[in-house]
Amino acid sequence: MKKLVLALLCATASPVMAETLYFSAIPDDDETKLVERFGAVADYLEAQLGVDVEYVPVKDYGAAVMAFRNDQIQLGWFGGLSGVQARLAVEGSKAIAQGAEDETFVTYFIANKSTGLTASEEFPDMAGHSFTFGAQTSTSGRLMPEFYIREHTGKAPEELFTSVGFSGDHGQTLRLVASGAYEIGALNYTVYDSAVAEKTAEADATTLIWKTPSYPDYNWTIRGDVDARFGEGFTQRVQDALVGMTDEALLASFPRSAFIPATNEMYQPIEDTARELDIID
Repeated sequence: MKKLVLALLCATASPVMAETLYFSAIPDDDETKLVERFGAVADYLEAQLGVDVEYVPVKDYGAAVMAFRNDQIQLGWFGGLSGVQARLAVEGSKAIAQGAEDETFVTYFIANKSTGLTASEEFPDMAGHSFTFGAQTSTSGRLMPEFYIREHTGKAPEELFTSVGFSGDHGQTLRLVASGAYEIGALNYTVYDSAVAEKTAEADATTLIWKTPSYPDYNWTIRGDVDARFGEGFTQRVQDALVGMTDEALLASFPRSAFIPATNEMYQPIEDTARELDIID
């Protein structure tokens, strides 16, 4: 009996080893592309880490943050703002990697060609047109474009435009502007550049009219309790696996040329901007 009690005590004192690492990503494009992209990432991480890894799709940006907070996922590919929200929700969580391009990310403002608006280095006069953001908590699709709209015009979007919408993701923003449902929109530059490179009908129907100054954006964020669950040094192993990703097909699916180490401090400007706009408390 004593041996049994001792064994139970030891088992209780030891960290519980989670069998599967669950991760997700903000849905910044259509679901089919995301499942294909992150299914391959799961396979890569599983081989590198020696634990089961599973991608968990979510419906929207808020759901990704909620899944992280509720421990339904332990790792997330977030935007700048959603990464800040996730880390604020779970004590000790860390941004561990970002794309090489995410140090100097930009938002594109695009317009339907029927507007007659053209590319400009100066902030364009967009008053009197309809406008769509992406997701409400998207860094590149809402936070930064709204910041620059207010900074350059002194007006809230609702005061400047005839109508304001939220498309939900960058791909949908492009489709809505191309169709004329909205005359102008703001989106992640990589989505638009890819559409231009692929010579899509949506790219042909729209014009890039302005791009923002650069800011830090997408990041891999991991919960602060993973070392206790997966073993000491697990956070570092995940970071090493992400930074060590060299498969060109995997990287191109993001699209990123490489992943580099990141820290929470890099995203302080995003947090400060979100507080200024009252998007977070």
